[in-house]
Amino acid sequence: MYIMISHLKGRIMDAGERFVVLETNGVGYKVFVTSETLRVLQKPSGETSLWTYLAVRENALDLYGFTAKDELEFFELLITVSGIGPKTALGILSVTTIKNLRQAIASGETAHLTKVSGIGKKVADKIALELRDKLDFLESEKDTGDMRDESDTIEGLKALGYSEREAREALKKLPKKISGTSEMVKQALKLLGE
Repeated sequence: MYIMISHLKGRIMDAGERFVVLETNGVGYKVFVTSETLRVLQKPSGETSLWTYLAVRENALDLYGFTAKDELEFFELLITVSGIGPKTALGILSVTTIKNLRQAIASGETAHLTKVSGIGKKVADKIALELRDKLDFLESEKDTGDMRDESDTIEGLKALGYSEREAREALKKLPKKISGTSEMVKQALKLLGE
């Protein structure tokens, strides 16, 4: 018998560092989420819905949840790479945007992927190699520049004494229209100072 839970709707009963418990029809489902999803779900709201992936292992059934369907699709793509399990894929999606991951894979700039804990150069190269043909790459050269701006901004914030995690969290909160390293650093500093 094959069971698949692909979507859940309900209210958040509890949350931990990497998961939420979503109550649906009187049943609480523990769903592992990215740090960005966790941040969004911790804001007060009524009903929430998540796109989910059920990972079936010998001794566990783990649910992974995403607020956007494209995140779920990219997660499913990542776990097709041999050696990348659901927890590692979730870790990858927690540290950067899908747009930047697509650009890193398309350009072969795997240094961006090595920012994820547990991903070394060999694994990052393998991800880029295995996924390059599976993705539809229509991003322009400007988008590759955006990825460099993000990387340079993180390095700049780290030089100013912020941790990489703080820098990445600030970058995720920046409006999409902001570009250029100096402007991104300036706006990120405003967010970090709040």
